[in-house]
Amino acid sequence: MSPHPGLGSPAATEQSQSRLSRRRERRKSEIVNAAIALLATNGYQGMSLDDVAERADIAKPTLYHYFASKDELVSAALEALTTGVLTCLTSVLDATSTASHHERLRALMTEQLRLLTDQFPEVGTIFSWQTSWPAMHDEARKSMRRRHDAVFRDVVSAGVNAGELDCENIDAALQCLHGTINHASIWLSHMRDPHQAERSKTDLLNALMRVFTSSAA
Repeated sequence: MSPHPGLGSPAATEQSQSRLSRRRERRKSEIVNAAIALLATNGYQGMSLDDVAERADIAKPTLYHYFASKDELVSAALEALTTGVLTCLTSVLDATSTASHHERLRALMTEQLRLLTDQFPEVGTIFSWQTSWPAMHDEARKSMRRRHDAVFRDVVSAGVNAGELDCENIDAALQCLHGTINHASIWLSHMRDPHQAERSKTDLLNALMRVFTSSAA
């Protein structure tokens, strides 16, 4: 008969380390989420590690066990938001892999509107064209915006090449798309009547699709 795993056994040690690792990742996620919320409301200059620690309900020295500096935490927050959004958009593309380019673009628009309204409302604020961010983070935000833009651009370009979409200037059309959805997410989030919000969302998506389906005269 094999010995029962004791507290000092390799199995018990591995299990304990696994729990510690999960606990550490949860705490790290809580800190990043606190930073995201503060960046959205206060901006880079207005976010302090004291405020992050208070919002995450931890002591400031504990915070330094996870992030050595404010800039390290901000970098993690920006990457977490970008990864979250891109993961959702990629899932939409995977789910619509056999659909038309027209349908895939509308599905992306719908998901982007949902993300900004419900799941990641901070994105519109944090990734807007503000000038008060340090150069290192401003360059990172530009890179992340390009990664996000590429998801839509690839679908639009493929649709234009296939003759399914009609768009004379993809850059201008995408600016219209992102700018409209960013502002519309705020507009829709303040609607108290869910039926009105749903009708308005449908009308908005129909209007945006027309940007990609007819050339200017």
